[in-house]
Amino acid sequence: MKNVDTEIDSDMLDEYDFSNGVRGKYAAWCQGGTNVVRLDDDVAAMFSNAAEVNEVLRYIGKLIQRHTNVSLKSA
Repeated sequence: MKNVDTEIDSDMLDEYDFSNGVRGKYAAWCQGGTNVVRLDDDVAAMFSNAAEVNEVLRYIGKLIQRHTNVSLKSA
């Protein structure tokens, strides 16, 4: 394991306990490619969950493809 500087970070509180933390636990997942989009609060309030957001976006994407010459990249 790499040597970690023991410099004290003034933003870190004493009650933070990372003794059981795993370095790089999500590194592979993040490298696999993620596309996180933060919705504005007023937009997010229109939906109950991520599945609803995805359903609407797919529907809008199909409408765009039908009515324009715009080619949306597929997942």
